[in-house]
Amino acid sequence: NLKGSTTGGSINVLGEGTSKTTNLQQGLAKAWCQFNQDSTQAFRDSLNMATITDNATGDSTLTYTNNMNNTTYAFVQSGSQQIGTAAGHCSYQTDDQSTSQSNKFRSVTSDGNQTVFDAESIHAALHGDLA
Repeated sequence: NLKGSTTGGSINVLGEGTSKTTNLQQGLAKAWCQFNQDSTQAFRDSLNMATITDNATGDSTLTYTNNMNNTTYAFVQSGSQQIGTAAGHCSYQTDDQSTSQSNKFRSVTSDGNQTVFDAESIHAALHGDLA
């Protein structure tokens, strides 16, 4: 049984075991994806993602189907790849070319060397306001 209130298209939902409310629209991811960055880049699954552009090794741009309202949204990305004999994890490094339509990022090793590489599996999500 969903209990809440709506105002101007906004939905407030009661929290778990409390009388406090949370805004459902603000709490939802507005876009997400899982894709391979190595070989031919392709979405395995996604929401509100239009295209992936392979710019160079470890360098990709995700373009959204529906734009964000501004450039101050939260972009969260993680990835992994087998590097040599050990499993490597990547962190994301932006080059300040994010727009309301897309986010450009590089996958780099998290071992302190910041080596750019194509990750086997990338997971990304965006939180913010749609335009």
